[in-house]
Amino acid sequence: MNPSQFNRRQFLTRSANGFGLLALTALLADDQSVVAADRDPLSVKPTHFPAKAKSVIFLFMDGGPSQVDTFDPKPRLTRDHGKAFTGKIEPTQFNNIGKIYGSPWKFRKYGESGIPISDLFPNIATCADDLAVIRSMVSNFSEHTNANYFIHTGHGQQGRPSMGAWTTYGLGSESKNFPGFIVIGSGMIPPGGMDCFNNGFLPASYQGSLFKNGPLPVADLRPANQSAAASEQKRKLLRRLDQSILSQLGNPDPLESAVQNYELAFRMQTAVPELMDIKSESQKTQELYGLDESRTSLFGRQCLIARRLVERGVRFIELLCPNLGFDRWDQHNQLKAGHEANAAAVDKPIAGLLKDLKSRGLLDSTLVVWAGEFGRTPMAQGSDGRDHNPFGFSIWMAGGGIQGGTIHGETDEFGYHAIANKVEIHDLHATMLHLLGLDHTKTTYRFGGRDMRLTDVFGEVVHPIIRS
Repeated sequence: MNPSQFNRRQFLTRSANGFGLLALTALLADDQSVVAADRDPLSVKPTHFPAKAKSVIFLFMDGGPSQVDTFDPKPRLTRDHGKAFTGKIEPTQFNNIGKIYGSPWKFRKYGESGIPISDLFPNIATCADDLAVIRSMVSNFSEHTNANYFIHTGHGQQGRPSMGAWTTYGLGSESKNFPGFIVIGSGMIPPGGMDCFNNGFLPASYQGSLFKNGPLPVADLRPANQSAAASEQKRKLLRRLDQSILSQLGNPDPLESAVQNYELAFRMQTAVPELMDIKSESQKTQELYGLDESRTSLFGRQCLIARRLVERGVRFIELLCPNLGFDRWDQHNQLKAGHEANAAAVDKPIAGLLKDLKSRGLLDSTLVVWAGEFGRTPMAQGSDGRDHNPFGFSIWMAGGGIQGGTIHGETDEFGYHAIANKVEIHDLHATMLHLLGLDHTKTTYRFGGRDMRLTDVFGEVVHPIIRS
């Protein structure tokens, strides 16, 4: 090269793809996570600080279990049963306010911690020392659809990313053969639909994947009447076409996510049937989850599949309530019959899940969350139901860094309003991310001109329930 033929600007321009590219390659090689994330959006990413949990199982009690009938006993309700409520009454879904309604169930203290638990849950009660019961949850919404969006996405309207999507966006997934965020269906989707599990404005790879109940949990996993060889040839052709377009358009997210999803779907053709085949599980394990009983077999299978997904590195798993032929936990009438049926379907399977995770050494690294979208009123709706109550309700958390045998927060003597250590939905999300090693204020995505996050501009970690 004759230097007299180039000025300085020309020299730098023509050499940019030479020495400069070598330097860039060296810099990128120093951060393998950046390279891996560019290749695969679900590659494992570093945490902000050491994590206590690696995965989440969210047991969504769709419809709103009654806090005063499950984990928050109120003797005042029993004493005043049938009397008129004289305090301030908040607007409810139907504003059909009856008399004070004492719980039809007794509460007993369990474990060394002495946590009171309703007779609705005799099996979960045996795990009392693993639970942190939050009695002071509040929500901003008293209607199912908005409340479902809120507890899932931190926003009361559709279109935002679900907490499962945020989790896989922040951490990636340790599973190569399954999506990072899986929803195990029961035959009934909560109000709000699939937007409860959406990726929103996050890349499409982070959306929840619904595994339906039945022998074919994933639709069209393998095309009918197509050999493995023909399927592989189509996949190769599709890969060539996609790569050609990607090279021209510069890896646009929707297409790149589609390519990743095609590859994942191919791996799932083998992985999903193996996952769903539980013959390898011992008879004792199957009985632990209640698979031998008709009323618990559906949710028991969901819980067992959730444990198997945790073992396979899936990051976030949500379980939906079984369809019992009526409106989930949403008992506006016939509270006793409805709550008893719902509890009977999930009590033994959930206890089995906690005990099985613990026996396998997985509970310490798996955060289990039991929650509905809101609670229910201490006054009757009609004569034997309860209306929606977002002003104070109960959830519980276990495993994954949680201090078991803990009660946090308090509602008033009627179980109506949270009065001490109030916990917002944003606080719940901040705590879940914290246990996973993520700072909720730093887990952001640039959209609409600002850095968006699951907790919006709110959220405080609930440190008293976290094991030191």
